[in-house]
Amino acid sequence: MLKSIYHKDKTFTLGILGGGQLAKMLALAGYRLGLNIAIIEKEEQSPAGDMTKLDFPKGWNNEEELNNFIQVSDLVTLENEFIDPEIIEKIEEHRNVYPSSKTVRLVQDKFIQKSTFKEAGIAVPEFQLIQKFEDIIEFTSKFGFPAVIKSRKFGYDGYGNATVFNEDEAKTAIQRFSLNEQRKDVYIESFVDFTKELAVMVVRNKAGETAVYPCVETIQYRHICHSVIAPAEIDEKLRNQAKEIAVACVEAIHGIGIFGIELFLTKDKKILVNEIAPRPHNSGHYTIEACYTSQFENCIRAVCDLPLGSTNMITPAAVMINLLGTRDGIGIPASVIDVLRHSKVHLHLYNKKNSRIGRKMGHITALGSTQTEAYNRAKSAADAIEW
Repeated sequence: MLKSIYHKDKTFTLGILGGGQLAKMLALAGYRLGLNIAIIEKEEQSPAGDMTKLDFPKGWNNEEELNNFIQVSDLVTLENEFIDPEIIEKIEEHRNVYPSSKTVRLVQDKFIQKSTFKEAGIAVPEFQLIQKFEDIIEFTSKFGFPAVIKSRKFGYDGYGNATVFNEDEAKTAIQRFSLNEQRKDVYIESFVDFTKELAVMVVRNKAGETAVYPCVETIQYRHICHSVIAPAEIDEKLRNQAKEIAVACVEAIHGIGIFGIELFLTKDKKILVNEIAPRPHNSGHYTIEACYTSQFENCIRAVCDLPLGSTNMITPAAVMINLLGTRDGIGIPASVIDVLRHSKVHLHLYNKKNSRIGRKMGHITALGSTQTEAYNRAKSAADAIEW
């Protein structure tokens, strides 16, 4: 593959399924490597679509649009796991897609994902499929309340999850899920009383070579990742264990590309897998400034079968803080002047046209000699932005 990228009569074009901020940052890494980027998304003026002439805004469910996208792309990757695997299979008839449709099928359905990890001997919370309400009673009689009812598909940033503390709350949650066509199929999971939420990025190429980023801590705000502390302030032994578990997860789904693995650290120092994302991940944004090779560049290296870059940090510590929407309306900030007065931070705005409360509109990364120093820098800058 290496020769086919840089030894042909035209510039290699990487197609990306999706046009949001992850695709935008993938595209920026691709342009640095001399690639063309094609974007297919279900809307015009997406953050990544704005950056390329090869923009297909009618989406992958439009057959003509998808065929045109396939024709200009030499290879395809994705920025989200919610695309119907049958669409990916159709692309695979003409082009290689990484991660593959087989991997996406193992990941997209969270019940299948958990089952796959459990069969591979990877520790996960207790879980059970819900086909009738009696299944909830059976599960909670074994593992107790609280419990978490989750949609099998299309859940993210807290959408599709409901923590329930008794049978009445469980009934309400099931009724709510049954009204949502996308999220009506559900399963139940034991509630994990964790001390920290952790994450590890793993990159893997076709030859099975892997590179692993540091284990980080993620801090949530209303079920949305708000900040990332790198490296996680836990024992090195636990950080290494988290990395080993993350690699096992990627191998279990035969993954090629970049993967974000979310984990729980329990009070008794056990590490459980929460879920995996087969794409660049919010917990890896810090790698743009803090590591020799960003998660986005390594994703491209992996899917294009190029040598993987170093995942080592170039600084003792880094912190990323998400800039979340505080209102519904236009997505342009009122001012970034006060943010830019902070000379030791890195501002990323995603150029989303519309804002809504809790939507990821950008992020700030700061480096430091300690996690506390990096956090204080990032927090001060994040507080200065005006929307």
